[in-house]
Amino acid sequence: MKFLNNLTFGQYVPADSPVHSLDPRCKILAVPVVLTGIFMAGHVAAFAAWAGLLAALAWYSRLPFRLVLNSAKPVLILVAFTALIHIFFTDGTPILKLGFVTITREGVAAAAQMGLRLLLLVLFASFLTLTTKPMELSDGLERLFSPLVRFGFPAHELAMMMTIALRFIPTLLTETDRIMKAQLARGASFDRGSLWKRLKAFIPVLIPLFVIVFQRAEELATAMEARCYRGGEGRTRMRPLRWSGRDTAALAATVAVVVALAAGERSLLP
Repeated sequence: MKFLNNLTFGQYVPADSPVHSLDPRCKILAVPVVLTGIFMAGHVAAFAAWAGLLAALAWYSRLPFRLVLNSAKPVLILVAFTALIHIFFTDGTPILKLGFVTITREGVAAAAQMGLRLLLLVLFASFLTLTTKPMELSDGLERLFSPLVRFGFPAHELAMMMTIALRFIPTLLTETDRIMKAQLARGASFDRGSLWKRLKAFIPVLIPLFVIVFQRAEELATAMEARCYRGGEGRTRMRPLRWSGRDTAALAATVAVVVALAAGERSLLP
C-alpha cells in the first residue's frame, strides 16, 4: 500500500523554479538529448557525473530529491530483471559458480551498467512531467508535431491522447489504492502465501479497476462533447506558447553538457 502512495510517475508538482517556467517545447526537446547522453555513458565516472547532475537539477527545480527518486519505483522490477539476465547469461571471467550457473566479472559489470542506465533514464525523463503541466505538455507536443500535419499526421489527437494518459496515471493509482483498502477490510491478503495465491488475490482488484477505467473514459468523452470539443482545427489558446532566449540558452546548455560528458568519458577510456 505504501508503494502506491509514494509513486510520483506522471504527476505534476507545482513550484516556482526556472525549470518550471521554461517553454514545454524546450523541455521536450531536452529529454531525448539527455537520454542519448545517458545511453552513451559507460564509465563509472560518467554515471557519477550524471547522478550529480540529477541532484543539481532537482535542487534547481526546487523539488525534494526523495520525490524525484520515487518516480523510479515502477521500473525497479524491470531493472532487477535486466540486471539478473546480464549477471547469469554474460560470458567472461568466472568469479562465482552456483550449480550450473556461472557469474562472471563481465556480467556483474554489465548488470551494474545497465541498471544504472535504466534508473537514470527514468529519473531524468520524470522531470518532464514533474515540472510541466499536462495542458502545457499537450500544447508543446502539438506544436512540435505541427509541421507533420500537412502530411496527414494527427498532431493534436496524438498530443491529447498522451496528455490524457499521463493525467490519469495518478488517478488510477488512487483508485487502485482505494480498492485494495476495501479488499483488505474484507479480509483479503496481498502479501501472504505463494506467488500464485498472491496473483489470484489481485483479481478482485483488477475487475473493478477495469470497470472504473471505462467509466472514467465515458465520463471524459461526455464532458468533452458537452464542451463542444471537435478536435484541434480552429482551436485557440488562452495562453499561447512563446519561445524565448532563455529557452534557447537552456537547450544549448543541455547539448553542451551532453557533449562535454561524452568527450570526457572518451578521454578516460584506454
